[in-house]
Amino acid sequence: MKADPRGVEGVKKFLARAKKDHSELPAKKKKYFDMESLSNPYSDSRILYGDSKRQVKKVMAGIDADATEVLLVDRLNQKGEDIDLLISHHPSGHALVSLHEVMDIQVDLFAKAGVPENVAHALLENRKQVVKRKFSPLNHGQAVDSARLLGVSLLALHTVWDNLGHKFLEEYVSSKRFDTVGELLDYINELSEFVEAAKGKNAPFLANGSEKGRVGKIMVDFTGGTSPSKELLIELSKAGVGTYITMHIPEEGLEELKKLHINVIDCGHMAADSIGANIFLDELEKRGIQVIPCSGLIRVKRKEKLI
Repeated sequence: MKADPRGVEGVKKFLARAKKDHSELPAKKKKYFDMESLSNPYSDSRILYGDSKRQVKKVMAGIDADATEVLLVDRLNQKGEDIDLLISHHPSGHALVSLHEVMDIQVDLFAKAGVPENVAHALLENRKQVVKRKFSPLNHGQAVDSARLLGVSLLALHTVWDNLGHKFLEEYVSSKRFDTVGELLDYINELSEFVEAAKGKNAPFLANGSEKGRVGKIMVDFTGGTSPSKELLIELSKAGVGTYITMHIPEEGLEELKKLHINVIDCGHMAADSIGANIFLDELEKRGIQVIPCSGLIRVKRKEKLI
């Protein structure tokens, strides 16, 4: 919550609204209400299967975990690994189908960049419904069913890790002044996760703009559930944003930003997601928990200054 773009007080207000919504529901609807949402503001970060009181000494953690990773944990345990928990960054089950519920973060994210709050909110409401319809028909319970059948504890930590990565990169790039976009890109590429990604030919790159171009005002967008709509991205020009740093950029959004001459740095999805993951996993290891990386996670010890 401390890393959330809304700030701790903003998150508390979000939870207060959830409690108000619950109290105003008719009795027949209250039985379907997600009670955990009254204390956990991140619907995409939940225990998907397993006993919450189970002691954990070893985890396998990855960016994605579907039935394949569940089977992998089961197979490794047959070989004596004794893995207690599988952690996936990207959610499944009810944590995936409710992904639109965490997108309110984008209002504050874009407001901080200079987009009027009322405009960001209005544009986001339509986008949330698009995302809801997108994930609704998917077989989102497949990994959870596999975990249940094999007795593998499964945890999803999506916005929790994204918030950590977002705050870290935002503070990292704001600690220095850049004359050109190329200087900014080079500085980003010095981060440990991106150094490793470069070895696999997947380093952060300039998706729009020139390395000799001026940077202008920088916006980092590493959290908020999913990509913003192209309509919301268009507002960045009015807000005076010169360079947009993101995990990945949809083509239709990129085309709009090209028209507006906004520099776009695409950091690469897996490597970018690994930043928040590593901040979290470093803390687990300090508590004596062993971590086995899998499924796209670039596991490095955080060398740069922590948030």
